[in-house]
Amino acid sequence: MEGRRHHTPVTMTQYIIKSQPKNSRGEFTLLMMAIQTAVKLIEKNIRRAGMKGILGYIAGNTSNATGDHQAKLDVISNAAFKAYLLSSTSVCVLGSEEEEQMILADPSHCGDYMIFFDPLDGSSNIDANVSVGSIWGVWRLPEGAQIKTVEDANRVIKMLKGTDMVSAGYAMYGSATNLVMTTGRGVDGFTLDPNIGEFILTHPHISIPKKRSIYSVNEGNFGKWDKWFQDYIMYLKMNKTTLYSARYIGSMVADVHRTLLYGGIFCYPKDANKVEGKLRYLYEAAPMSFLVEQAGGKAMGANGRVLDVSVTRLHQRTPVYLGSRQEVDLCMAFKERDDQEKAKQTQSKL
Repeated sequence: MEGRRHHTPVTMTQYIIKSQPKNSRGEFTLLMMAIQTAVKLIEKNIRRAGMKGILGYIAGNTSNATGDHQAKLDVISNAAFKAYLLSSTSVCVLGSEEEEQMILADPSHCGDYMIFFDPLDGSSNIDANVSVGSIWGVWRLPEGAQIKTVEDANRVIKMLKGTDMVSAGYAMYGSATNLVMTTGRGVDGFTLDPNIGEFILTHPHISIPKKRSIYSVNEGNFGKWDKWFQDYIMYLKMNKTTLYSARYIGSMVADVHRTLLYGGIFCYPKDANKVEGKLRYLYEAAPMSFLVEQAGGKAMGANGRVLDVSVTRLHQRTPVYLGSRQEVDLCMAFKERDDQEKAKQTQSKL
């Protein structure tokens, strides 16, 4: 993302002020300033992780709220997001992959936004110096809703859908630190300029290619997948007309970032061990689906569009198939055929 530079650089702060949602009264700017600061702090810690001795996992086989083994940088990244978001005066509730329950802002520092985030996606790869990232999705508190307790928050999130999001984004910590975001009016990408400590607009109006013969999935799980998805992957492998390339990094941020720029499809289907899917809806699947759709792509789940799913709980999971529209349509054609065959078999038994 470093190749495209404007003669007059636009900073992310300038961009946010101009593109904040209606009726935000400046709260959205404060929210995004808090995210920027957290991202910069995480970036600094990642760059110096080896020197500071904060690589690796926490001793004692510690797991987070969703059962993943917790790296030291997971804890640092989570603390950074919490600290800056809760002090921003723009959020009322935040939910994290690393937290069992949602966290409520102090009433004296409470705003109208609800934010859900994965503070360090792909952290299992960080010791190998593979790109990792942070993901977030932002909702506005539903009109008339009041949250005074965690129980209130659990009731309110059941009123949410992906289509209600007002913003989503991710940061990727790689050879450069990129931040990609949407406020529902397209997708724009920024690169951190370490010389001035500011994110600069480097990729305005990202548009995903309509078709690209790249697929991204963890084929180590092949034996656990539904047969329709196995058939789909075998079709890609054996297709003599279109030669498909496999590209899988194992960090959702990095895989989706490549898919946004180059096109293709990223899949994380359900399997025999994860019957609901692996990716968490509020802070992984929904934000990434929002970004892909805003870039002109498509994002599907177990039974239709990811963003049409109703929320039931904080750590809800879902299968995900997202990317270039034609590639996602091809994938879903295999599922639709399988659904039709199952429907015929059911009718024949009646």
